[in-house]
Amino acid sequence: MYPILFDFGRFSLHTYGLAMAVAFGLGILLATKRADRHGMTDKFALDLSYLILIFSLVGARFTYVVTHWSEFSDHPFDVISPIQHDGQIGIAGLVLLGGVIGGFATAYIYSRRRGHNFLAVTDLFIPSLILGIAVGRLGCYFNGCCFGMPTHLPWCVHFPEVSLAGSVFSSECLHPTQLYEFLYMMLLFPLALWYASKPRAEGIVTGWFLGLYGLGRYVIEGLRWYESEMILFQSGEYRFTFSRLISLGMILAGVYLLRTRRKIPVGLGNSARRGTAS
Repeated sequence: MYPILFDFGRFSLHTYGLAMAVAFGLGILLATKRADRHGMTDKFALDLSYLILIFSLVGARFTYVVTHWSEFSDHPFDVISPIQHDGQIGIAGLVLLGGVIGGFATAYIYSRRRGHNFLAVTDLFIPSLILGIAVGRLGCYFNGCCFGMPTHLPWCVHFPEVSLAGSVFSSECLHPTQLYEFLYMMLLFPLALWYASKPRAEGIVTGWFLGLYGLGRYVIEGLRWYESEMILFQSGEYRFTFSRLISLGMILAGVYLLRTRRKIPVGLGNSARRGTAS
């Protein structure tokens, strides 16, 4: 586990931060390369990518702060300050699903302003999102966050005590839930690229992603460790977390899209908008 690649005193280059930068970079490159076949210009895809970069981080940070307010109640300026109250440089604490919601909201607003169909835009960005989640989860693994509960499976992982995982479970072997999600995304990524390469009604690719990712995430959530703030209710060993609530919403939204968008003629919206100024 390598949470810090380089340490320069109060400033450190964190593996998680680097993974996020790589994730966004690869996602932006992929979206701009695929924009034309979706009836959009690479400039539109690039401009929207920058906005998604900003507001997905805002959404991820906002969700973390809301669900972990006890960490900020005594030092509320730490929510946005690049220099924390303890002198550390950088902002730590993001919730991935909050970032996904922020990204979708940004795509909706910008698409409407630029005259593009929202679902056509999300179909374009779904493979980028899948790849970004995969790379980001590798960052989580090396950072020792987003870890699982104790297990005796042969592929369980011992995290060092300096990590969050090690501080919570100092001597136990844990589910590498970060790698579970990474592998799941790497399975979905080529499937999404192949599926999106064929003519589809707008929203079908998005519907499949929401349903499949929501389902996979819901299952993985059952193996993850969470702070009490993230657990909405618990019955025995079953825990219904905030992320499970969002995952359930994604599943329902995916099913709705797949049931309704199949009735839309394939390619009707894309061909009508091809060449729209961006």
